[in-house]
Amino acid sequence: MTAEWQKDTEYLSYVEDLLATDEVQKLSEFVQHMHSTRLDHSISVSYNSYKLAKRWNGDARATARAGLLHDLFYYDWRTTKFDEGSHAYMHPRIAVQNAEKLTELSDLERDIIVKHMWGATIAPPRYKESYIVTMVDKYCAVQEATSPLVKRFKSSLQRAVARNHSM
Repeated sequence: MTAEWQKDTEYLSYVEDLLATDEVQKLSEFVQHMHSTRLDHSISVSYNSYKLAKRWNGDARATARAGLLHDLFYYDWRTTKFDEGSHAYMHPRIAVQNAEKLTELSDLERDIIVKHMWGATIAPPRYKESYIVTMVDKYCAVQEATSPLVKRFKSSLQRAVARNHSM
């Protein structure tokens, strides 16, 4: 089944060059929020942020691209530790360095990537698009981590309702 983002030609025109890189595809090798890969998570953040940026007259292209690159790092964040700071502090800085190796970043795209952990880090975003990616990132993380629990709950609820109707 083709995902919604794969049918959105405007969205694809903004990110297809990035999706074609080995560096972005390598994100599929890392588990992100228990039940998704880092690539799946990055696409979800990118596409959902892009749709909101379009709705709110933001820079949809920059939002889509930076959303895709916001977690461009290649380590297991549960086990890798840094002397310079926490994963929440370090990974946006690593991601922006990795992104700059792939493509030229605007100030807006740089701000989106570096500030997407605002709340866990001190400096607030400068642009509405940065706030969009920050909030969508949190939403997607919760959705990805809890999706099996929600599915199980819905299934149990449906079985209980069916049993009550058959009585």
